[in-house]
Amino acid sequence: MLKIIKTRLNQGMRTTPWPKKPVTLIDRYRGLPQVNGACDPEIIRQCAERCPQRAIDAAKKTIDLGRCVFCGGCAGDFVRFTGNFELGCTRRDDLVTTGSLPNLAARSRAEFKKLFGRSLQLRQVSAAGCNACEADTNVLGTPFFDLSRFGIDFVASPRHADALHVTGPVSRNMKNALLATYAAMPEPKVVIAAGSCAISGGPFYGSEEIIGDLNSLLPVDLYIPGCPPHPMTTLHALVTFFKGRAG
Repeated sequence: MLKIIKTRLNQGMRTTPWPKKPVTLIDRYRGLPQVNGACDPEIIRQCAERCPQRAIDAAKKTIDLGRCVFCGGCAGDFVRFTGNFELGCTRRDDLVTTGSLPNLAARSRAEFKKLFGRSLQLRQVSAAGCNACEADTNVLGTPFFDLSRFGIDFVASPRHADALHVTGPVSRNMKNALLATYAAMPEPKVVIAAGSCAISGGPFYGSEEIIGDLNSLLPVDLYIPGCPPHPMTTLHALVTFFKGRAG
């Protein structure tokens, strides 16, 4: 026991100080993109043609974060990827941006804050995802992120869940299972689309084997873009949306 106590004292606090203190992610992290509207139109056109997700609108000079997989192919004169991980949105249209997003706390619904601000139970469903989103969601339970300190936990049964956290492009084979999970949840319930696959189909966009847009199947309340969303992106979105503030 003394050895364990000594080790803990030597290691110190391992949990991220966010939201009491800001955190900075590693330099290679690609967060919220900033668009250079004054860029040469030819370069913009080339970026749009190069984009594997058709996420760039050359005419409007915007990027659709719901389709973007943050591959970095457009980085340079036209786009600069920042270290900002605060990407959560409540409306699909808000994900089409030039580099700014609405304040998520201001978009938080009052009834959700009242019902789930102190305790939120999530049921995660991987609807034919590649497991990248699931892996980065799982680490939220580690001591560093410690999601449960905010009163947020993942549960095994949809009957115990307040919110449905969906990843993956929703294949035809997973459609009925996803709908059954949603139907088993008690009212009121929240739907979260996490990752570009759940939001738009991601790399599988246009395939006949997927739904490709969770909102066409279920009413989405919160979008968390990324491929996969960084754990801090998910943490910020959940805490800010359901508490109405980061903290």
